[in-house]
Amino acid sequence: MISLPAPVRAAGVLGAALLVMTAPAACSSNTGGTGGDQSSDTYTWWDPYPQHDKSSDWAKRVTACGDEAGVTIKRTAYDTSALTNQALLAAQEGTSPDVILLDNPAVSTLADSGMLTTTDEFGLDTSGIDENLLAAGVVDDKAYGIPIGANTLALYYNEDVLDDAGVDPASVEDWESLTAALEKATDAGHKGITFAGTNTEEGSFQFLPWFWGAGAELRDLDSAQAVSALELWTGWLEEGYAPDSVINNSQNTTWEEFLTGDFAFAVNGTWQVNSAAEAGFPTGVVQIPGKDGGAAPAPTGGEFITAPVQDDTSRYDVTKKIVECMTTPAGMVETATTFAYYIPPTQAGQEKLLAKNAGLKPWTEAVRSARGRTSDNLGTDYPKISEQLWTAVQKALSGSMSPEDALREAQSAAEDEVGG
Repeated sequence: MISLPAPVRAAGVLGAALLVMTAPAACSSNTGGTGGDQSSDTYTWWDPYPQHDKSSDWAKRVTACGDEAGVTIKRTAYDTSALTNQALLAAQEGTSPDVILLDNPAVSTLADSGMLTTTDEFGLDTSGIDENLLAAGVVDDKAYGIPIGANTLALYYNEDVLDDAGVDPASVEDWESLTAALEKATDAGHKGITFAGTNTEEGSFQFLPWFWGAGAELRDLDSAQAVSALELWTGWLEEGYAPDSVINNSQNTTWEEFLTGDFAFAVNGTWQVNSAAEAGFPTGVVQIPGKDGGAAPAPTGGEFITAPVQDDTSRYDVTKKIVECMTTPAGMVETATTFAYYIPPTQAGQEKLLAKNAGLKPWTEAVRSARGRTSDNLGTDYPKISEQLWTAVQKALSGSMSPEDALREAQSAAEDEVGG
């Protein structure tokens, strides 16, 4: 992530929504290559995983799908935001690759530019994809690409801390019961909860489950529901249930705090599954609760596999074979385990994954109730709205503004950016 090692790259899995014009950093798993290197037996592939070199399991998977389609794949890897910028530049120059894997908030940006084919145009079957996950790539009711997997957020807990505090994790069903658990943990001499409230997309990513869990919507940042979510966070700071460090915490630093063994809970993602298993204390996972109960919708992270528009449309038949190779149930499980862990976006893929690792059930449930940040046709408006949201969170956590005033200011600024 918005990047940790994929998908453990908090800023990467979260950050592609914000385009930063920097010199593109890229590496290739073969001899390099851009869209301009296309030939009838060589297909170009870009992805946001430069940490996976040509000897990695991921690169071998990509190569195998080329072999299955009867062609050679030239893979080039860019950092997440550099990839989006490079893709837009390639479209202008007519050198788009055959396949691009994109962080899901960036799909709307490239679709809006006209450089991506739709799944209907490409003849891709998306009927088995979970609708809430596919929605992250829908713009104006048209789907662009297929999610290769998803990650999201939940509450990790320290079993030892909860046992000492007399808290049953199953009792955490809504905001009231969670806050009561935090009170018990701190009364027992431990720390309550840590989360990432940093002044970046990661801050919005971590706040959204509480925001959506209150019933708030991103077009209405200063609703009463939104205010209640921000008051929850600021209240935890005021009561000492969360540390002051949350205002600067990234998801990485949040996790480092949790691994000290002092905290009852931490908000973090699927990508920490292996680390949690290796912690020096027993851990578990529960869903982030909605204000009045039930699982709150958490935002989805993860990439979509997309097919850019090509002048030579005869290439599409082979590109389709490559995409389909990557998106079979078995292929999605391979992606899930390669990246430890993406959750497959189909029921069939999820069932195959759980057959291999039943401990991932809480995460499949979290993904099933998750929500795309650009869903509801927010598209390219999302980054502008998100920036105002994380700014409001910062002002409220710092105490410089009340939650109500900070969100009112955010809504006004968002309306100036995207229209009321």
